[in-house]
Amino acid sequence: MANREDSPDAIDWSLTTWEGARREQLRRWSQLPLDRIVLALEEMQELSDWLSRPMEGSGSEKLPGS
Repeated sequence: MANREDSPDAIDWSLTTWEGARREQLRRWSQLPLDRIVLALEEMQELSDWLSRPMEGSGSEKLPGS
């Protein structure tokens, strides 16, 4: 019987902590090209602006970028 840790879909338990998740997030961001990072930051700012506005009417406003 094969060891579970040897399987390709074994869980990396170090990523299941706050510190591990943050480390993984930083690792993934560091691999992105600068233009993708800037685009993601712009999209996050648009979403933040949209979410901070008071809701008017029935809430049928479109999400930013859609």
